[in-house]
Amino acid sequence: MPELSHDELDRRAAQVAEQVVAWRQHLHQNPELPNREVRTARLIADHLRSLGLDDVRTGIAGHGVVGVLRGGRPGDRVVALRADIDALPVKDLCGAPFAAQTVDEDYPGGPFPVSHACGHDAHTAMLLGAATVLAGVREHLQGTVLFVFQPAEEGPPVDEAGGAGEMLRQGVFDGPVPTMVFGMHVVPLPKGYVGYREGNQFGASSLVRITVTGRQVHGSTPWEGADPMPVAGAILTGIGQLYRQVPAADPVTVTIGHLEDVGRFNIIGETVTLWGTIRCSVEADMNDLQERLTTLAGHTAAAYGCTATTEYLQGVPAVHNRKEWLDAALPTFCRAVGKERVVQTPPTLGYDDVSEFVNTHGGLYVLLGVQDLEFAPDGQLRPSSGGRGMAFNHNPHFYADDDTLTTGVRLHTHVALDHLTGALVPRT
Repeated sequence: MPELSHDELDRRAAQVAEQVVAWRQHLHQNPELPNREVRTARLIADHLRSLGLDDVRTGIAGHGVVGVLRGGRPGDRVVALRADIDALPVKDLCGAPFAAQTVDEDYPGGPFPVSHACGHDAHTAMLLGAATVLAGVREHLQGTVLFVFQPAEEGPPVDEAGGAGEMLRQGVFDGPVPTMVFGMHVVPLPKGYVGYREGNQFGASSLVRITVTGRQVHGSTPWEGADPMPVAGAILTGIGQLYRQVPAADPVTVTIGHLEDVGRFNIIGETVTLWGTIRCSVEADMNDLQERLTTLAGHTAAAYGCTATTEYLQGVPAVHNRKEWLDAALPTFCRAVGKERVVQTPPTLGYDDVSEFVNTHGGLYVLLGVQDLEFAPDGQLRPSSGGRGMAFNHNPHFYADDDTLTTGVRLHTHVALDHLTGALVPRT
């Protein structure tokens, strides 16, 4: 049997390109929030079954789907290719004719407009394309490929379990066990560029809930109660001083993105709840910041005659790219997209719970550029002439170039083949 070539993978990726774009546009028009990815999971499972995979597992950690493809040649390696499938509570202003008009009326805290403002529709479509390509050459594969479609990467509702950690707890990799996990995230980089970072590709994250409790009273007699609202304001102001209490060499951020109270205009309510996130480029800083924020909230509340309870939920470790894995993978990336399009990227305080997979089983998570950008002579990014400009993930205007999706398919398939053949493994 002749050896499977990368050129053959590229030829097949080109053949499936039109379908990948169609999947992406359909998913973009029909986004679903974390732990609600019912239709998305059904589309994925139906297609994987149509490929004749050895197994298609559904209902993992909610709506997770895993396809198992056993190659026709003997081999002990198992590569897990991962895509996240959930959307965000963000209005879609990307300007495309397939922009989403979805509103989720029932989601906790909603109703919310819903969109794929982080690019998970592209991730899902690219992995469906890779599954199609690799299933078509299964007789040449020496080992096993897992196609992992993960729900709730953006975090499930706080009273629900979900995401990568929950998939692990439910035994997603109990058998076969990956010898490598690989994935990528679409970002504002020039189209077709691969960005990588040795060490923490993404930062550590923790959801924060601070509940300030006072004593309810009529707005006309504040001295008869204890108003939690000024406490919330003082905590917000005090957070700005936390940055002065930790070393400035490694970036951190504490962001309060949502505040809610119970009451009306002429009532001083009982509680105010602040929702936010802590991000750390170096994971060791997380405990320190949590302790400082807890102290700040508690002491501030006490000064106003109130109390504050601070909770840390949905902790996510940093995505760590180990040097030995990058050294092994860089030749694959350079061959797939061209050496000049493989670039090192600075640290980010974004997070991705693919870290639960990569940090446990080994592997890599990288960035794929999908926007109309270019590098200026000083190395800074700038919009390309006549293009759509730069729009960051989670922004309502975020967009991804459909023509770049085939690059993602090729990256998945090249990484899979190289790992299964032993060309992409850490050297000790």
